Amino acid sequence: MNEPYSYERYQRQIILEGFGEEGQEKLLRAKALVVGAGGLGCPALQYLVAAGVGTVGIVDDDVVTLHNLHRQILFTTTDIGLSKAEVAAKRLHEMNPSVQINAYPFRLTTQNALELFSSYDFVLDGTDNFATRYLINDACVLLGKPLLYGAVAQFEGQVAIFNAGDNAVNYRDLFPQPPVHGGVLNCAEAGVLGVLPGLVGTMQATETIKLITGMGKPLVNQLLTYNALTHDSFVFGLNAREETELLLPKDANDFEQRDYEWLCGTTSDAEEIDNDAFERFFHDKQTTIIDVREEGEQPLVKEFQHTKLPLTQLKENAFAFQNDILVLFCQSGKRSREAAKLLSATFGPSKKIYSLKGGILHWKKEHGTKA
Repeated sequence: MNEPYSYERYQRQIILEGFGEEGQEKLLRAKALVVGAGGLGCPALQYLVAAGVGTVGIVDDDVVTLHNLHRQILFTTTDIGLSKAEVAAKRLHEMNPSVQINAYPFRLTTQNALELFSSYDFVLDGTDNFATRYLINDACVLLGKPLLYGAVAQFEGQVAIFNAGDNAVNYRDLFPQPPVHGGVLNCAEAGVLGVLPGLVGTMQATETIKLITGMGKPLVNQLLTYNALTHDSFVFGLNAREETELLLPKDANDFEQRDYEWLCGTTSDAEEIDNDAFERFFHDKQTTIIDVREEGEQPLVKEFQHTKLPLTQLKENAFAFQNDILVLFCQSGKRSREAAKLLSATFGPSKKIYSLKGGILHWKKEHGTKA
């Protein structure tokens, strides 16, 4: 082993029956890439590095924000505004200097994913959007890299291992096509119990260590679901589908030409407005402000007059709006963009339709006290 105190550092797992120094050497030779240093990525990174996985990469183009801290416990208040990948790399190096930590503080795209993934043995998906999940999956399939999948929403989580073992299943076998845009809420929209990503991310790290060392029964071609409120967990067997192959990119060139944002309906030509412009509509009698969130979503909005009509009911009720200007908002701006796109297609140029960029959470944070 590389450092004189390695045995002491890893002694508690080396003495495990069936693990030994051979298992530790396998970890030291392994290379794992974690995409997303968020709620899932933080605990996965911490346990992979603490366990002694020899090389660990971190891909994340985001910066630390205050609302991250209730679940992304690798970061502190003093890190707000700093690169997640770079802060995580520094903190993880302090945790275990013998591990090679590589920070990639940029966005994962079809132009860089294949080259980046090629340098690693395992890929852990710690993302929270469908476009990136499909991109990661397809890159892993092309390269033959095992994919450690995790996902959380509200009080429930999922863990699976894709693209490993015989008759390997990939993410598209479970979800052949992305859901209707806005139909499945991410954590920014639906919320998440802070400890849940910690549990699921730790499970992802556990499954990675099992794959590396050959211990236990990893969740290959299986999906584990977990409910934090009841502690109910279930494991479902997954099967590869013949038709899935038709959905996958044929080669690297095909992959690099794909638009995963378009595939998942996350692009929109709806006109977005900032917080200041949004507030200028508050007292305009020609404007209807519409909350397209579902009933019961927090926070409540009492600072200005508005109409509540969930996105799921918008299409059939669109013609109820008589004003020429419609301003839409939701939790983070995602669903209101979709609603603006829908209403623009319905009314054409007869109405001016806007979406609040960043959603009501951002408005309350930046401008709520001024209203």
